[in-house]
Amino acid sequence: MIRAVTVDFWGTLMFDPPSSDNRYKQKRLADFETILRSAGMAVTPKALDRAYEESGRFLGRLWRTCKDVSVQGHVAAILEALEPGLPGRLGSGSLATLVQAYANPALLVPPTPDLSARGALAALAAQGTVLCVIANTMRTPGVVLRKVLDRYGLLAPFKLLIFSDECGVRKPDPEIFHLTLRQIGLAPEEAVHVGDDPVLDVQGAQGAGMRAIQVTATPPAALRRKPDAVIRQLGDLPAALSQLP
Repeated sequence: MIRAVTVDFWGTLMFDPPSSDNRYKQKRLADFETILRSAGMAVTPKALDRAYEESGRFLGRLWRTCKDVSVQGHVAAILEALEPGLPGRLGSGSLATLVQAYANPALLVPPTPDLSARGALAALAAQGTVLCVIANTMRTPGVVLRKVLDRYGLLAPFKLLIFSDECGVRKPDPEIFHLTLRQIGLAPEEAVHVGDDPVLDVQGAQGAGMRAIQVTATPPAALRRKPDAVIRQLGDLPAALSQLP
């Protein structure tokens, strides 16, 4: 019996065009320059850009190990690349302001939701299905992604939201699925994960002993990794769940 459904965030609940990364970066770095200059540091846009890119390489190396760091760790990586030892020399007030400047751009230009999601989630919640989010974050932290969901009326159906920057583990590591299941008190065979990525979502969930439904327009026969079901949008989820053995 399926008692819980866990849902991916990016590419499943929310969609963001590739250009958003650069738009968010420009806002972050402009704010960083203002904040650091107010703290008495002479910084240039070029140096900030270089530090931001270096932090991206650091994050990429870390993410390949299925580990993650908090948003404070993201900011510390930029500052350390800008000037070794800088995170420890800045005052707590400046650091907090930098964290907010780094975290919040997605609230100014939010991603686009799957418009079919609200009805499907509401229907599942009404049936007593436990709904959770399991998501790898990128540069926008989980604390902000919760606000994005709430803005679109998509937060309330979820009993639990697990973001990689908060738990320190990233998909496809089975541990991020297992820690979610432990918190809701269910076994893997009682839960289904829904997501768009064949490795992070399908392979990750199945490796944790769960069933997996992939959100994709690709015909099932053409998929290299075989999910337990395929849907085009979250609106199709209730029907797909009803057909699982």
